[in-house]
This record gives sequence, C-alpha cells and structure tokens, in this order.
Amino acid sequence: MSKPSSWLPILFLFAHLIQASQADLGTASQYHPPYTPTACFGNDPTQFPSSNLFAAAGEAIWDNGAACGRRYLVSCINSVLPKACKKGETVQIKIVDRAKTSKTRPTKEGTTMVFSNAALSAIALPNTPSLNIDFKQV
Repeated sequence: MSKPSSWLPILFLFAHLIQASQADLGTASQYHPPYTPTACFGNDPTQFPSSNLFAAAGEAIWDNGAACGRRYLVSCINSVLPKACKKGETVQIKIVDRAKTSKTRPTKEGTTMVFSNAALSAIALPNTPSLNIDFKQV
C-alpha cells in the first residue's frame, strides 16, 4: 500500500480542477449608448455602477428577469480578432438590461452577455465584435 503523502499531489490537482470548473463559458458582444431605458431598472440613472462596468443579459442567463442586478466576474478567453483579449484581466460587471430588448443593438446577436463600452474595454480591445468568455456569478 502506498504512503498517504504520495496521494497529496493527486488530491491537490483534483481539488484545483474542481475549483477551476466552477466558472461557465459563454460569448459576449458590445452595445453603445444610449443605454436607457433598461428592462431591469427603466430610466433610473443610479442603476449604473460608477465604473460603468455593466452588461445586458443574453437569453442564456436572463432567467425571466432574475438576472437583474446580478454581478459576474468575467475574463476574455479569445476573440475573432487575433490578440484582442487582455490576458490576465478580469472585470466585475452588473447586469442592468436584457440584450433582446436593449435600446441599442449588440454588435453580435445571441451572445451570453452584451457589455457596455467600458466593460468590454477592460478585458479586450475596444470595438472587438465578439468574445469567448469565462464568467462566474459573485
């Protein structure tokens, strides 16, 4: 029988893989002002974080409006444009709208999230048409 200490590296690796898998994979695009009215909070200007790091929820996370106010940690994995992602950058965004009914249209329809200009620019080059993202609700 092997020593218990010989199993420690394997257990550590297994625990790390489980933790890493707690995030979801999705897609993102961008939309531009005007951002109001929103499906979540109408014309209320206090709905937007002072950092302007917010997004509209795609149908995959809209959850019949329950997504309103949720916050997510988001990272860019890759993009249709080479080297568009800012590697190692993660942004926390707040859901303030529904992508399907947003005042302005996203640069690409059907994505998981549609970022404000500031949110997209925090993790990728400005005006990148779409991204593959890693996201986790916080």
